[in-house]
Amino acid sequence: MVKAAIATGLFLFTLAAAAETELQEPSWAQLTESQRKVLAPLAQEWDILRPWQREKMLDIARDYSKMTPEQQQRVQRRLTHWSRMTPYERENARKKYQAYKNMTPEQKAALRKKWEEYQRLPEAKREALRRENPDIDTGLEDLD
Repeated sequence: MVKAAIATGLFLFTLAAAAETELQEPSWAQLTESQRKVLAPLAQEWDILRPWQREKMLDIARDYSKMTPEQQQRVQRRLTHWSRMTPYERENARKKYQAYKNMTPEQKAALRKKWEEYQRLPEAKREALRRENPDIDTGLEDLD
C-alpha cells in the first residue's frame, strides 16, 4: 500500500514537472532566427518570462513580417522600452492599461485629447509639469 502511494506520488510529480517544462518552452535557443531578431530586446529575460508572456511575444514575432516598416519600428521601440522597465514599472503599466481598457469610449477620447494637448506643449513646459507631478510618469515620452 505504501509503495503504491509512493509510486503514485512520484508519477504525479513527474507529470507536473513535465507539464511545467512544456509550459516553459520554447527557450530562447529554440526560437527561430527571425523570432530572435524581432524579440532581441527580450533576449536576456526570455527564459524567465511567464508562458502567457512568451505566447504574446511569439504572436508579435509571427505578425512582424506583415507590419509596415513604421509599425516594425514602433514594436522595436516598445520592446526595448519594456525590457528596460523594472518589474514594478511593468506592473504599473499593466494596471494602467487595464484601467484604460475599462474606460468608456468617451473617457478614452477625453484622455487622448489631454495627451495630444500635452504633446503639443513646449518641452520646457512638459519638463516643468513632470517636476511638479513626479508620481505621474507616463513612460511614453519616447514612444508614439
